[in-house]
Amino acid sequence: MDRFQEMQAFVAVVETGSFVRGADALQMSKSVASRLVGDLEQRLGVRLLQRTTRRLSLTREGERFHERCRELLAGLGEAEDEVTRHAGELRGELRISAPVSFGLMHLAPLWPAFLARHPHLTLDVDLGDRLVDLVDEGYDLAVRIAQLASSSLVTRKLASTRLILCASPTYLRTHGTPADPAALAQHPVFTYKLLSTGEQWHFSGPQGPCAVKVSPRMRSNSGDSCCEAALQHQGLVLQPSFMVGAHLRSGALVEVLPQYRSVALGIYAVYPSRKQLAPKVRGLVEPSGGKLQGAGLAGVIGTLGIGALAQAIG
Repeated sequence: MDRFQEMQAFVAVVETGSFVRGADALQMSKSVASRLVGDLEQRLGVRLLQRTTRRLSLTREGERFHERCRELLAGLGEAEDEVTRHAGELRGELRISAPVSFGLMHLAPLWPAFLARHPHLTLDVDLGDRLVDLVDEGYDLAVRIAQLASSSLVTRKLASTRLILCASPTYLRTHGTPADPAALAQHPVFTYKLLSTGEQWHFSGPQGPCAVKVSPRMRSNSGDSCCEAALQHQGLVLQPSFMVGAHLRSGALVEVLPQYRSVALGIYAVYPSRKQLAPKVRGLVEPSGGKLQGAGLAGVIGTLGIGALAQAIG
């Protein structure tokens, strides 16, 4: 058995916590995985793992060697990705986090087209509105809709959106239209409780910036639920244009107080580091030449239907 297989087995056993699960991950028998790790320790002349009937733990030498093995195996994977990228193919698995509503409305239609372009690539897409830790949780990329603060993460802006105050025409005919943001206190509002400013809504109007504290009739961690309340003529919502854009165009909702603009947000692809960026991640977020022209997420936005996206969220 060669050194590469020994290192693969060692890393798999450590990262799964057992010889059985490590062997399963590599699609080999437990006995083969155990022999590979034993051969590795014998060749090195050191014990890497402490074994008991209940658990495995790394020795001090094992900790250092595990870290170096991970680096070497990752480097080999990147080298293979680079070669296949130059050959016009992306391979492997991409783990992606995206907000629920945006992911369903605007990203879900893209994934089939992206996968059709890259038949050797698989996607693991998690939809959730919490901020994931890309490094600790093992994500290759996240889509975030925010006013991003500076950080060690690398971002690529895909599009823009803004929060729009809106209600149904039926509601406004029945209850009247607020004359200014302060008048929102006289109307039922439905709030997205993960909004960064909480229940304080910010606007920029003819007299400059202003903020109003709202008292929600309903709070929800789902922007779709808030929009549904507005569509059912129950009150006002402050929701991003990517979510209410189609309703505004159809006339089901109308913008309220258009002279008072609310917060503008960027839609970003966020990934841990540009250094040693895996070709499969680069292939997702960046349009490129040759066989992959327009295949990146930014290129897809412009060419595969959510150029539709720019219009839908604008």
